[in-house]
Amino acid sequence: MTKKNLRLLYGVLFSMILSLSSCSSDDSTSSEDIPLSADIFQSTVGKKVAFQGLTNKATSWLWDFGDGTTSSEKNPVHVFAEGGYYTAKLTATAADGSSVSREIDLAVDLTPYILLTGGPTATNGKTWRIANAHSAGDYFANADASLSPFAGAPNPLPGGILGAGLGLGEVYQDEYTFHFNGDYSMDLKDGAAFSGLVYQFLTTGGVGIKNPSSDQDFGLCTGFYTPEPNATFTYVENTDLTVSSVYGPGFALTYNGVSTLSFSGTMFFGMIDYERKVIIKEVKDNTLKAIMFISASPDYAPLNTHALVLTFEAVK
Repeated sequence: MTKKNLRLLYGVLFSMILSLSSCSSDDSTSSEDIPLSADIFQSTVGKKVAFQGLTNKATSWLWDFGDGTTSSEKNPVHVFAEGGYYTAKLTATAADGSSVSREIDLAVDLTPYILLTGGPTATNGKTWRIANAHSAGDYFANADASLSPFAGAPNPLPGGILGAGLGLGEVYQDEYTFHFNGDYSMDLKDGAAFSGLVYQFLTTGGVGIKNPSSDQDFGLCTGFYTPEPNATFTYVENTDLTVSSVYGPGFALTYNGVSTLSFSGTMFFGMIDYERKVIIKEVKDNTLKAIMFISASPDYAPLNTHALVLTFEAVK
């Protein structure tokens, strides 16, 4: 190789070295300019949550899982003792002592009971009220085995019918609160509860009626009621519920494999009548559908003749 060619080769190599050195310097400068940062990625299976801390410049990590436990691992796997709603927090700290935090909301293993009560982190419980808008599945039923629609009522119930149609709009304001530990309370805004008309006449002689329905054919009203203190509730899934019914053999019917609510003392949910147990057809994050039985005929009381299938909404 001639000296001229060697000089040309050395020149090309020197240029490449300078170029690589320049790129390396830019990358280093760019890296130094990126601030301390953190983000969270997670995947959930049942009560087990795998966390990944996506951080830059961090030298230590502190996780608060929202259930009273913590971890200093960068990518911990945590098993929650109870399903529920949690807020997990990651605090990433750099070598110079500066730190940054990020949070993520988790919905862990949401059972129907947790959806009903809000879970262990809902310190004020979860509150429900009858949904004014109603839904396609809301209707007035016969208390027979299939809960067939009552022919004298619209099906489905139109929005606001308890108010505009029956003059009982105040029942949309009453609130019912369930706590994870089994405590139960209610807030009756006007001191009266949604109730059956026959029940009020036969148990109070009518003096307990505050507001009779504008359409007596439905047998509904509001009746004075003072909620009991220190009340509790019981929620049972997949059970057989036997209630009185004019349609059943021996004036009783059993609904198999249903979820039920029952209450201490004289407490109730949604509506007060002879039968205090309620069937919960479904419960979701923001809505639940309940079946409440009514004794609407003085000739058969206290046997159930009808039922109300109503949607409740979570109070935010």
